[in-house]
Amino acid sequence: QVQLVESGGGFVQPGGSLRLSCAASESISRLRVMGWYRQAPGNQRELVAIITHIGNKNYVDSVKGRFTISRDNAKNTVALQMNNLKPEDTAVYYCNAQTLVREYWGQGTQVTVSS
Repeated sequence: QVQLVESGGGFVQPGGSLRLSCAASESISRLRVMGWYRQAPGNQRELVAIITHIGNKNYVDSVKGRFTISRDNAKNTVALQMNNLKPEDTAVYYCNAQTLVREYWGQGTQVTVSS
């Protein structure tokens, strides 16, 4: 059972930046895909960004050019650098990890973008 713990959420004004981090309880080298999802009030959870075990990345169109996902296998962490944040980025952000047969979720961290 892999445990994922997110950190780095908070309150920021539009145009600001935040860096989310997800720490795994064991080696992430066997986790084929890791990523970040978000869920705003009244909305379904949506994919934000994913990164595969070989470093391929994919982003939802609304964050392309603003967000960057990265993984550090040595530190067992995945990060999401979020720049030029917009009010519509406000949501609870969840870390996700997938093997071939199982999927794991963190508890989530709140990101609020408001003036």
